[in-house]
Amino acid sequence: MTVTVRETVPAIVEKVGCHYIPPHDYEVGREQIREFARSVHDDHPAHRLETAAAGLGYSTLIAPVTFVSVIGTRLLPELFAHLLIGYSVSDVLHTDQQILLRRPLRVGDRVSSDLCLESFRQSAGSDVMVTSNTVTDKEGIEVITCRTTFVARTGGYTDPAIATALRNLMRS
Repeated sequence: MTVTVRETVPAIVEKVGCHYIPPHDYEVGREQIREFARSVHDDHPAHRLETAAAGLGYSTLIAPVTFVSVIGTRLLPELFAHLLIGYSVSDVLHTDQQILLRRPLRVGDRVSSDLCLESFRQSAGSDVMVTSNTVTDKEGIEVITCRTTFVARTGGYTDPAIATALRNLMRS
């Protein structure tokens, strides 16, 4: 699908400042933490052993800081469907990530997200979009805030076959 600037800019500009709260929560699991820590080569024992986490004052395993990317990746289809109107995963380059951690995610945490399109601007032939994901626990207390910058070519075109392959990959 080709998206022209005339179609994209007005639609996404309307979404600046808008929030989208996905209807489902995410529950952090013990084996998910262990598997993620292994995959990113984070050997800290508090990601594998309850005794090590207890030594840091936690009653269960704690997740690596970047574990929040697991949650964010699951939300990408909704981010593009509700806030990054006119773009798809295949159109953008993830260029910057900031993570504000108020406390580590722990086994058993059930968290929800509040997605927001914070800004959109065009510069030097590129569309620059900044989004945030505020992750809260079941008591509504903020645990993590992620701010992500995406860049796309203004009026860019993505081969439909590539877009379909990426969509299918994101669903698997």
